[in-house]
Amino acid sequence: GAAAQADVTVKESWVRGTTPAQKATGAFMEITSSEAAALLSASSPVAGVVEIHTMKMEDGVMKMRALPKLDLPAGKAVKLAPGGNHVMLMDLKQELKAGASVPLTLVIEGAGGKRETVEVTAPVKALADGSGHKKH
Repeated sequence: GAAAQADVTVKESWVRGTTPAQKATGAFMEITSSEAAALLSASSPVAGVVEIHTMKMEDGVMKMRALPKLDLPAGKAVKLAPGGNHVMLMDLKQELKAGASVPLTLVIEGAGGKRETVEVTAPVKALADGSGHKKH
């Protein structure tokens, strides 16, 4: 029999708006998979390079580094948020203005190495949207 696909839902997705000179930004969302899975990669037509990043304190300094994958435990919502794990959009092809939306394609690997793609359309939020996000 065919293995059932993990049921993956993405909600509360958004992308931080940029200035004309800015070449990178973050995409944030909440991902829930019905079965144990992993976010392997992401892509977007607005960025030349898209990576999964994590932020953590090392010797009192906030360090950002790329992750080979992000584990999605079965039935648990995994939050990608500013200051934590996030999708990094680099080599941006255009300014991302508030009110626009950014298409993202997430590649999820489920049981037995079965891959599926999840299409997400994330709205762009202004840099200073006053929603309590800390400035970097």
